[in-house]
Amino acid sequence: MSTSKEQAAISKVLSFLQEWDHGNKTVRIRMLTVFVTQNTGKTCPELELEFAQVASLFLARLTAWMRLTYMFGTCLGLQLKAVGVFLSAASNHRYLIEFLEVGGVLTLLEILGQKQTKEEDKAEAIRLLQIVSNAGRKYKELICESYGVRAIAECLAKSKTEGTQETARALLESLAHGNPKYQNQVYRGLIALLTCISPKAQQLVLQTLRIVQDIVKEAHPSIVGPLLNLLRSLHLEVQYEAIELITDLRQYEVRPMLLTGLVDLLKPAMEGVQTYKILEDPEMTKMTESLPVYVQQAAAAKALRLLAQGSQELSQQLLPLRVVHHLMYAMGNQEHADAQRQASLALEHFVRTYPVVEEHVRRTMGINLFAAFMSPWRKQCLHVIRSMILLTSHSPGHISWTGMTRRRESYPGEQWERE
Repeated sequence: MSTSKEQAAISKVLSFLQEWDHGNKTVRIRMLTVFVTQNTGKTCPELELEFAQVASLFLARLTAWMRLTYMFGTCLGLQLKAVGVFLSAASNHRYLIEFLEVGGVLTLLEILGQKQTKEEDKAEAIRLLQIVSNAGRKYKELICESYGVRAIAECLAKSKTEGTQETARALLESLAHGNPKYQNQVYRGLIALLTCISPKAQQLVLQTLRIVQDIVKEAHPSIVGPLLNLLRSLHLEVQYEAIELITDLRQYEVRPMLLTGLVDLLKPAMEGVQTYKILEDPEMTKMTESLPVYVQQAAAAKALRLLAQGSQELSQQLLPLRVVHHLMYAMGNQEHADAQRQASLALEHFVRTYPVVEEHVRRTMGINLFAAFMSPWRKQCLHVIRSMILLTSHSPGHISWTGMTRRRESYPGEQWERE
């Protein structure tokens, strides 16, 4: 037989539910505000005690109202926070199952896809999906089976706030862990995101790819193109993460594609440069240094230097790709100082590592230019070297710098041809 205290608790809950059932939007908003304030952080047993062992009845009403009204934005943020009270409660398995049984995951994903959904509401929806994902493998699979990867990826790419982007990134990473059935789906979704236009999203995707790449073990060839294209970014944080990922990929089967692609970027296609002919106007000369094609050239030279310095085997693999030829070409870039500097640093590595390369470069540059190139004060006198390059390109008996014409001798793996 129930005690008077239990009967009072039941009566209180029934009164609460009746008020909810008959209340309008204003009444329900007031009730939810009180509920969130008083119950955030409570455990499942504590919530059951508060609701006389029938908290599930309120959760069912709450989720039903949210599903009916989320498209209109009716206090959606408050609704999500109230659901979060249940899902984040310790020992919440019961509430989680009940939420999923009524289509909770699909509702949250649909909220992410609504254009009118506020950024803070999207972040809250992602937080709830993160709770579901953290519950275990079968819950991760449920999200993926509901086309969750695509919805979350689109949210990351299109979101206008860094907080929402960070939350979406964390969820994608979570879906890749302990989810062998769908980890490749997450991986390819991240690769697709490399083409998004948001610099912050690009940075986050690159960071996540470094983690997920280690999980999937195999690198997909489709990662190479968009990854190299990100070297054009004018945002240093994006370039840094791109080069870090390139460095990680050196141990995977896409290494030959990466090396070839990086070397090719040292000699940009002429049509890519001609696109910016307008920048030849004297008043716009300073803008030339911001040309993405030259930024990409500089980043490629830096990446090649780091790769070569990190592995003797990889350094040797670059020689047959004519990396020395291409680095010397990049050093002759009069339009972008950083491209010349990065190319010179990379070339110096090969010169100091391989005597045959040193001899080859000395003969190509000439004694004076080579001495300046190898000088400890090279950085301070790069402008002098640039002038010497121009003079060298027109001096009899020397090799044209910008044209890179054929030289008298070659070394193993390197063939110099007129471009």
